[in-house]
Amino acid sequence: MKQKIKTAAKQFVQNPKTKQAFISMKPAKTVWGFVGVLLFFISPEIVAFLWGSDITLYAKDQMPLAASAIERQYYEVLVMLFEDGGSWINLGIGLALLIWLFF
Repeated sequence: MKQKIKTAAKQFVQNPKTKQAFISMKPAKTVWGFVGVLLFFISPEIVAFLWGSDITLYAKDQMPLAASAIERQYYEVLVMLFEDGGSWINLGIGLALLIWLFF
């Protein structure tokens, strides 16, 4: 069983389409590539670590006062995103992409 898994993993890594997909994921070496990684991976996690509990408390306080279903759903999404704080995994992925950007 271990041999089958090892063989399948080796074939997956050596597949030209896998290599092409891996290369296409690399961010462009431009200012926009750098800013994109910062804005979409690193900044949200830093905000969640620093102010996640405050944002969650605000959203929970405002939820009963929501005037429409869309506004209530907005507060529910805020609670869902920030109630657990930041994610070390997402922050690690962002840092890895940022390092990969320069190599």
